[in-house]
Amino acid sequence: MARFHDLKVTDIHKTIRDAVVVTLKPVNGSAAEFDFIQGQYLTFRRDFDGEELRRSYSICAGKDEGILQVGIKRVEGGAFSTWANTDLKVGDTVQAMPPMGSFHTAIDPAAEKQYLGFAGGSGITPVLSILKTTLTREPRSRFTLVYANKGVNTIMFREELEDLKNLNMGRLNVIHILETDAQEIELFTGLVTQEKCAELFARWIDIRNTDTAFICGPEPMMLGIAAALRAHGLEDRQIKFELFASAQPGRIKRKVSDTDTASQANRTKASITLDGATQTITMPKDQSILDAALDNAMDAPFACKAGVCSTCRCRVLKGDVEMVANHALEDYEVEKGYVLSCQAYPLTDTVVVDYDQ
Repeated sequence: MARFHDLKVTDIHKTIRDAVVVTLKPVNGSAAEFDFIQGQYLTFRRDFDGEELRRSYSICAGKDEGILQVGIKRVEGGAFSTWANTDLKVGDTVQAMPPMGSFHTAIDPAAEKQYLGFAGGSGITPVLSILKTTLTREPRSRFTLVYANKGVNTIMFREELEDLKNLNMGRLNVIHILETDAQEIELFTGLVTQEKCAELFARWIDIRNTDTAFICGPEPMMLGIAAALRAHGLEDRQIKFELFASAQPGRIKRKVSDTDTASQANRTKASITLDGATQTITMPKDQSILDAALDNAMDAPFACKAGVCSTCRCRVLKGDVEMVANHALEDYEVEKGYVLSCQAYPLTDTVVVDYDQ
């Protein structure tokens, strides 16, 4: 079971006006826990006015840079991102879980592949980690990046991308799509839609020889890109997603009467195993497994509570649940009984779940 560890802040620098890159160093002998895979993320926690907030930010460093870095873009009204951009200082200690996430493919030094990356805004952070690692560890592979932003002044890692392009001439192609700033090539202005992707594939991107596509950004953009990729011959196994925000609303609890609440038909006996210990609780069927565990003082892992990350993953060993959203688990994981507990609601009178598997 992943637990929080202390990380010391060793450097902070701004990449654009409202985004910082934070360099972190594991302490207390936990360095091995933070040996990340390119494309993974860290889940942080911090108390704000007595309330614990957890937020996930992608690692932007390449595997061979020898550092642990995350990019944090300030979000309007976001307590954690605002604090990180305004108050966090070098020398401070933050708490994070070890790296998680499956937004990556295996690296093969002998491979000669063509990769395609789409990133929107701060969605560049995991794609940048993948890009840098791939260019270093697969010397015969090539990478094309399509990076969407509102304007030039909102491009995170702009100078670093230019440097990478110059260092990898012929192997890295970067296409900037700007929503508001006009560009010499009209195609590069506006939103990244399914139609715009089709034009890019026709004139600028060798889609026929693309082996894998990585997409990270707002959900509507990602869905349009994925549709375009499928329409041009890519299979689902060749398309990797990483959502950093979800338009999927949480399940709305239905109103129940006092009689219904007391009725056994609307309650479930749940046995939950966490850190080797099993606790049996009685919970309403309109409550998620995660919230029921938290309400009963169990330290169940979670981050986004939106079905986007996989931090709260557990395995259903007995009974049935309904998972109302899933943007993180692969089909084979679901087939084996794994669910996102923040999105899992019991359907049967008894369920048995295990966070340790």
